[in-house]
Amino acid sequence: MKKIKNKEDSMQVVDMTTGNTLRLILAFAVPMFIGNIFQQFYTMADTMVVGHSLGDGAIAAIGATSALYSLIFRIAFGMNNGYGIVVTRCFGTHDERKLRQSIAGMAQLNLAVTLFLTALALLFLRPLLSFINTPEEIFEQAHVYIAIVCGGMVFTICYNMFASILRALGNSRAPLFFLIIASVINILLDIVLVVWVRTGVAGAAAATIMAQAVSAVFSGSYLWKNYWRILPKKEDFRVPGELLRDLLSTGIAMALVESLVDLGTMIFQRANNMLGEAAIAAFTASRRILETLLEPVCTLAIANSVFAGQNLGARRPDRIKETLRKVLVMEVLWSAFACLIIWLFGGGLIKLITGTENESMIQMAVTCMRIQFSFYPVLAVLLCMRDAMQALGFKAAPVASSIIELVMKIIAAWQLIPRFGFLGTSVTEPITWVLMTAFLGAAYLMGRKKIFEPLAEKQSKNTT
Repeated sequence: MKKIKNKEDSMQVVDMTTGNTLRLILAFAVPMFIGNIFQQFYTMADTMVVGHSLGDGAIAAIGATSALYSLIFRIAFGMNNGYGIVVTRCFGTHDERKLRQSIAGMAQLNLAVTLFLTALALLFLRPLLSFINTPEEIFEQAHVYIAIVCGGMVFTICYNMFASILRALGNSRAPLFFLIIASVINILLDIVLVVWVRTGVAGAAAATIMAQAVSAVFSGSYLWKNYWRILPKKEDFRVPGELLRDLLSTGIAMALVESLVDLGTMIFQRANNMLGEAAIAAFTASRRILETLLEPVCTLAIANSVFAGQNLGARRPDRIKETLRKVLVMEVLWSAFACLIIWLFGGGLIKLITGTENESMIQMAVTCMRIQFSFYPVLAVLLCMRDAMQALGFKAAPVASSIIELVMKIIAAWQLIPRFGFLGTSVTEPITWVLMTAFLGAAYLMGRKKIFEPLAEKQSKNTT
């Protein structure tokens, strides 16, 4: 691992364009994985504290908003992650001025998106909750929860932006530290606000936003203190048109991928919400476990995308292809292990995180997890390929794969769930993962020459 440290300041970055590929990936991924586990831990803490203190109805109220929450936030997150890809490429070129300009453009676009989405979300929350068939008995709780979370969107997006910049520079340890702090604060606030003060789901939402605010302030301060040399100066905010277009197009492509996925999920959840409170709670609990066990897969995929972005900027196709193969093997091995855990201990995990004694709900959640985790290796390949292709400049194929997901979830809401009930809910995503993975695999095989051959030619000329 090549660390660059400037004597004039404490800036440390990790250059992934040289050195052992697997060691670089793991050194970058492990701190980020620990951070993401803490992030999932305090999301799980919401579910556990709310479930044990307020019951299945409160879990259903939070779960009923999950698709809507994801749709709103993933637009901003998707664009932000797209900007981060461009920043990563600029770092790979070792052009400091262009790097500063890319960060300036990222900040400008993030500000506009945050203001627009916050206003839009708060204006249309009630109609959207009605559209997704939120049950009347939990409607007000769901509205309170999602309104508070959307009101604090600025903190969540700021943290995501700062963390994306740090990761683009190869620093995955600092975001880990801030997430650990935020996780501890979130859990403590959950206990105080939900258990002691008895503020209900509003307290759980407020605890999450306060924790995100802390992580945003700490990560922003750290970035300012330690990376001031590559942060934009006044003149850098006049971003060249070509670079701004690259930021915007990559951001929109990523946002389309994320928003199409979550639009499909919202339509899908609209149908699932009609199955009743037990089905909502079962699906929510199973998703919490899926997302937690998905963290190693997501972390390796993100680490590989940063690696690919830097090496694309450095024109090193050999390193990109070698590392992609290694990461895919690790992803599939972890997925098989996670599947075994669910088949052996799924019921106990559901009881642990919800505190429920509702055997019908437990059985539905276990059935859902066993079906979905059986296809977990396919999902691992899908996430790894999609992130890598986005980093390499494939913009159309990831968007098209998300359209496949949107169509499948519309079909599920129209036919599978009304006809087969919760079984339809459980099988929809595995079928979707198979179709998307097959499509992305074909797109990669057909498009890789266009990406790699020009790089290989330039690499050959440079070595001669």
